[in-house]
Amino acid sequence: MTGAVKQPFTLVINRIRRGEVADWCVVAIAVSLPWSTSLTAFLIVLWLIAVIPILDIASLRRELMAPVGGLPVLLWGLAVVGMLWADVEWHERFGGLRSYHKLLLIPLLLVQFRRSERPRWVILGFLGSALALLILSWLTPYPGFFGNPKADVGIPVKDYILQSGIFAICALGLLGQAVAWRTMRPQLALAAVIVAAFFIANIIYVATSLTTLVTIVILLLVFGFRQFGWKGMFTVAILGSALASLFWVSSPSVHDRVTRVVEEVRDYPASTAKTSAGLRLEFWKKSIEFVTTAPMIGHGTGTITTLFQRSAVGHTGLAAEVTGNPHNQILAVAIQLGFLGVIALISMWIVHLALFSERTLVGWYGLIIVVSNFVGSLFNSHLFDFGQGWLYVFGVGVLGGVILKQKQV
Repeated sequence: MTGAVKQPFTLVINRIRRGEVADWCVVAIAVSLPWSTSLTAFLIVLWLIAVIPILDIASLRRELMAPVGGLPVLLWGLAVVGMLWADVEWHERFGGLRSYHKLLLIPLLLVQFRRSERPRWVILGFLGSALALLILSWLTPYPGFFGNPKADVGIPVKDYILQSGIFAICALGLLGQAVAWRTMRPQLALAAVIVAAFFIANIIYVATSLTTLVTIVILLLVFGFRQFGWKGMFTVAILGSALASLFWVSSPSVHDRVTRVVEEVRDYPASTAKTSAGLRLEFWKKSIEFVTTAPMIGHGTGTITTLFQRSAVGHTGLAAEVTGNPHNQILAVAIQLGFLGVIALISMWIVHLALFSERTLVGWYGLIIVVSNFVGSLFNSHLFDFGQGWLYVFGVGVLGGVILKQKQV
């Protein structure tokens, strides 16, 4: 009886040591990410418990000493040091540091997926989950239909920015896969293009995000150049212009959003209305003012909300608005850590772009993740946001581990 109990327990321990449990935890995280914040957070904790036994000091040191894994940790370290000169309460300093914690997991994922045989399951799990969300999005007849009172039509969970961003990543990934299949498996290549078209159609006609539209345009140009050189880039630009004209006429969502943003930007100097574009411009203007008063090392970790509160005293309208999110990742880091933090942030993006520069399918997947995060971070604080931040961490960690493993061979 005792032996019968010990046998499955020993089996579980052996699987943990071989990394199987940690791998399947990452697959589960990839599946949950488009759907649930709480479930994803729970699975990340389980993954940490499962991955720690398979780490070794030598491998971890190797990733920390290399720029790919070391720069994210350096940015976190600057945020730790930045707490020392922050003129706010300690709970605010630790609250600001919390946004950087996820960067510490990139080296752990690199170690794991240098060895793992299951990155394909992570990719397929994420794509399958996104496909299920796509189907559900097309079937949502009215706001709050699936029990989420804040959900809009076509957005059953999360928000339109994250949903459209995930769909854009899947669409561009499928286009890359279609190119890889175009000669050997033309039927599968056509199917991949069709599914990609449905993802993009959802972004255009259902859950439109201007940030995502800009990201798609840039990624398509990169895709054309990467696959076919300058001619490919030029061809994509011509086709994209024709499609943009079609979407402008056929999609009320695109037309309304673009028109509204143009009007809000135009009216911002004289308007006191709390519009999306107006608030962003106000936040950016104040953020730049904060940076100029402490350009080198910033105001310290966790000071963003307090600085906006102080600047709002005695003002009305947009100038009286307070936020802890300036809606720009570079400004969010610059306010707290100055140019030193910005250099670390941009260096991290550049190194990760270089990691995925090889003309392989995995390289293209990784490039999509990094470019999407960079472009999105110009209009939002995507590294600090839950969904986009964890998508970047696991995307770079998993796909980066695969690239590094291929270079070892």
